[in-house]
Amino acid sequence: MKKQLLVSALENGTVIDHIPCDKTMDIVNLLKIYETDTTAMIGYNLDSKKMGKKTIIKIADKFFTDDELNQLSVIAPDVSLCIIKDFEVVEKKQVIMPSELANLVKCANPKCITNNEPMKTLFHVINSEQGIIKCHYCEKEQNLADVKIK
Repeated sequence: MKKQLLVSALENGTVIDHIPCDKTMDIVNLLKIYETDTTAMIGYNLDSKKMGKKTIIKIADKFFTDDELNQLSVIAPDVSLCIIKDFEVVEKKQVIMPSELANLVKCANPKCITNNEPMKTLFHVINSEQGIIKCHYCEKEQNLADVKIK
């Protein structure tokens, strides 16, 4: 039985794996993949033993900072990351929830200053395991499962 690559191999760059299919566009938007001038491949609805169906994103010649990658934990906390050099995996990473989320999440409180003035949002992670965050300005707590990405 032959195995076939459904998404072509990457010489150098970053592979983001185990993305829930319904979170694909959120990750594309968060990492601003559409602004890169390099090749990006998206494998959508791929079979996965772990998840049933998943998405993989491969971005050639792009290496994200830990801060950029850790923002993924807001959208998809179980993604895995591989850094590829010369067609070999040189590093595997898991995303880690940062202690603060700056200008990433919209506050659910319609009276919050961030929804009424042109300013950046800031949330403190209260409980990363339960996904509870609190707005720095109005102190409204929210669950990450219910947040809207800015």
